[in-house]
Amino acid sequence: MVELLDQQGEPPTVTRREGEDGTVTLILSGDWTLRRLSHDAQRLSRELEDYARDPTIHWDLEGISALDSVGAFVFWQASHGQRPQYLQVRPEHLALFRRWSERQVPAEAAEAEPPKPIGERLTHWGLAVYDHVTGFITLIGQVFLDLITLLRQPWRIPFLDISATVYQSGVRALGITALVGFLIGIVLSYLSSVQLRTFGAQAFIVNILGISIIRELGPLLAAILVAGRSGSAMAAQLGVMRLTQELDALTAMGVSQSIRLILPKLLALTVVLPLLVLWTDILALIGGMLSAKAALGISIVRFVDRLPHVVPIANLWIGLSKAAVFGMVIALVACHFGLRIKPNTESLGVETTNAVVSAITLVILVDAIFAVAVRGIGVS
Repeated sequence: MVELLDQQGEPPTVTRREGEDGTVTLILSGDWTLRRLSHDAQRLSRELEDYARDPTIHWDLEGISALDSVGAFVFWQASHGQRPQYLQVRPEHLALFRRWSERQVPAEAAEAEPPKPIGERLTHWGLAVYDHVTGFITLIGQVFLDLITLLRQPWRIPFLDISATVYQSGVRALGITALVGFLIGIVLSYLSSVQLRTFGAQAFIVNILGISIIRELGPLLAAILVAGRSGSAMAAQLGVMRLTQELDALTAMGVSQSIRLILPKLLALTVVLPLLVLWTDILALIGGMLSAKAALGISIVRFVDRLPHVVPIANLWIGLSKAAVFGMVIALVACHFGLRIKPNTESLGVETTNAVVSAITLVILVDAIFAVAVRGIGVS
């Protein structure tokens, strides 16, 4: 943890001491904090860099009374990211130096490494998959335990967090889902009308649009949009909280991360995604009706009158059920990758991208499972 800034502390100093055996020891003392280094950071960094060129110098940092991330960065930068061979430092300050030492290596250094053997790469890939699977199962188990806890203690249900997530993921997504649904309805209706006109089966445009939109395209389109929009935002939010040490602060205060951060997202998406699917279906059917009227001359009244007769209501329930499962999958995947973000900006971008890609992939996988499981329901 970063120590509190002390306004009355001693200024940072660097003292060179030479022993009787010729050993040179560099003694750092004072407060190496942001407030004290605001004016002398560049001078001290150049001075330390000059000394760091000599690998035989002994570094004594035990005299540093206060140290924060800025002071550790000055030392880390002056030593070119390499820990000196002879270093004495307080245990409570060692974590700050280790944090900078664990930074990702530059891309040039990574590219210079020789390629790993295929067996080693397969082993690494297998261990990574195992780690993700076990972590995901652990997250599901934790959420299940949290649900039991909230059923026993309903006053702990985070209603404000749930409502905020509903607004962010649902209300603010109405525009984009309406636009995409409307355009997909127009495209699907127009392409279908070209083929149906060839066989003189214009009336079947209602069957095609009703089944495809309500049963498949509506839930799938809404889920993909929510995964790209809200799933990435959830993963990035948890990642930023990791960077700013807010997650550590919640743990230190005894606040459950899963109840305050994960469960509201899971419940909100489970409720809001079926509503978004219903909204997307309506707009897609409207777009399809307008396109069918323009391309085939089918009136809107005839379209609306024929729709419930050719599309069983079971298709609507299947679509809404899939949407609820999609919402749970997207929330769990986003939180899983969000909690795996390391305290650096590169990991934030990588894991956020992984969250979106994995969520969309799992949504399509779950949709395929639904298609096989309910293949005989709602289709004559």
